Amino acid sequence: MTAIRIAKSALRKQIKTKLNELKFSDKTLQSEAVHQKLFAHPIYVQSKRISVFLNMDDEIQTEPILKHAFEYGKSCYIPRYDSKTTFMDMVRLGSWEEYDALPVTKWNIKQPPLDATVEEALSSGGLDLILMPGLAFSKEGHRLGRGKGYYDTYLSRCREVLGHAPSTIALVYREQLVDYVPVERSDIPVDIVLTA
Repeated sequence: MTAIRIAKSALRKQIKTKLNELKFSDKTLQSEAVHQKLFAHPIYVQSKRISVFLNMDDEIQTEPILKHAFEYGKSCYIPRYDSKTTFMDMVRLGSWEEYDALPVTKWNIKQPPLDATVEEALSSGGLDLILMPGLAFSKEGHRLGRGKGYYDTYLSRCREVLGHAPSTIALVYREQLVDYVPVERSDIPVDIVLTA
């Protein structure tokens, strides 16, 4: 294991501990503050095709974002992970009702089954904006994910298929902001970090 991998692992543990201590009421308050910043952000306002991650318990709450995006006529895509590999695609959600009816994965996140036929963002014109989850972020946009590389791999695929990557905005609790994130060459920084 390289020094960077060891440093990443230590930082993951440290942030997970902080997030576990965060009260639900504080998560809700911080999430609401982040939502307001996002809804007013010019990149979000101008984006027509957006990818919204469906949050785990220790991430900024994203259901209100999904509702807002549907309300404002945006095309919404959500991640569909294959937990056996590092493959992830972004698949279209037609409506809030469709979201509501989705089955839940072992991570307690809704997603369409891997064998379901759904519109995939890269085969239908790409995305304008990807909202990014993660564990730790620096002000410079360096991001520490959960270690599988789903988002870095997907952003690389966007570049290959479309010739450019979509804008990326990270949605972050204050407890996830750090001075330094150890990074490797394959780690792609995010454009904007939004926090409460």
